[in-house]
Amino acid sequence: MMVQKIAIIGGGIVGSTAAYYLSKDNYKNYDVTLFDEGIGQATKAAAGIISPWLSKRRNKQWYHLASEGAALVAKIAHDTNMDEQTYANDGTIITRDDQASLDELLKIALKRKEQAPEMGDVRFVSKDEIKELIPIIKNSPFDGLFVPGGSRIDGQLYCQHLQRMAEQRNLNCLNGHVTLINDHKLKFNGKSFDFDKIIIATGAWSKAILSDLNINLNLRPQKGQLIEVKVPDDIEHENMPVMMPESEYDFIPLGHGKLIIGATHDNDQGFNLDSEKSVEQLLVKTADNLISNISTNDILLSRVGTRAYTYDFGPFFGVIPNHESLLIGTGLGSSGLTTGPLVGKFLVDLIKGNYVDLDYYQKPINTYIN
Repeated sequence: MMVQKIAIIGGGIVGSTAAYYLSKDNYKNYDVTLFDEGIGQATKAAAGIISPWLSKRRNKQWYHLASEGAALVAKIAHDTNMDEQTYANDGTIITRDDQASLDELLKIALKRKEQAPEMGDVRFVSKDEIKELIPIIKNSPFDGLFVPGGSRIDGQLYCQHLQRMAEQRNLNCLNGHVTLINDHKLKFNGKSFDFDKIIIATGAWSKAILSDLNINLNLRPQKGQLIEVKVPDDIEHENMPVMMPESEYDFIPLGHGKLIIGATHDNDQGFNLDSEKSVEQLLVKTADNLISNISTNDILLSRVGTRAYTYDFGPFFGVIPNHESLLIGTGLGSSGLTTGPLVGKFLVDLIKGNYVDLDYYQKPINTYIN
């Protein structure tokens, strides 16, 4: 077989996973170059929760993508020996303000466990049990459900980990801005490069990069900001569940005296990547409802990124219509850390000629492209 030259534009969750899968079976058949500008990347700014099974979103295709994506992330973490700083399966706690809501969620869990056993045996947890599982929380106003299969993931570390593995085989990484010339050619640092296939994995920036080829995407940016704060370190409880509190931002304990709070969802900021003090104050105020004596002085760092959303919040991926050499995966929104790895794998399956039942996971791709 002739060696195929593959370009991946974007080193986030989709692009990095695609690079990883192109470096696996028959990797000598592929010469892969990953181009990454790295500015505002949603994955780089994300530290998220992998726990899609109790979502009440009505979009069944999204749920198929998210539930199978969660299983794939766990498999990749196991197969590549990710450390606990990158990926940790410590469970998820989801709180609600009334028992009826928890009962409803438990029914959903029991039904979905038949197809997703990896979620584990979901059970009720009281306010006091929540404080035992997450000792840094001094006051949990609501009871909740504990999902053993839930995990946390650091997007930036995940991507670095997979790229390092792929670089040992057939991946070359280049940092900088890329412009598409046509379906097979792109310009980088003033030089043009030819490829057999090009994967567009640039998130919210996909709309701009494809406009050079008169391809229009139904896509909009959304700003997200989170903070990492210093909290008391409990050496006996370094591995704690993540928490999705009722009407609050997510809490992601990292152990070793660190906690992530966020992220926000701001639709009116475009591609603004400024870290805003008012948002930091909002996130700290959220934490103050659960943790005693926390202030903006405890902020260790603030991360800002830009998510990509479609009009109906549905991700889309596959071969771009009328451009057989261009593939894309975007529109993942706030579920990118869960769905992105599966999207990256599917793009590689399509390059390799493997069948993917796209209709099971998304609307027709031309819903979002013209």
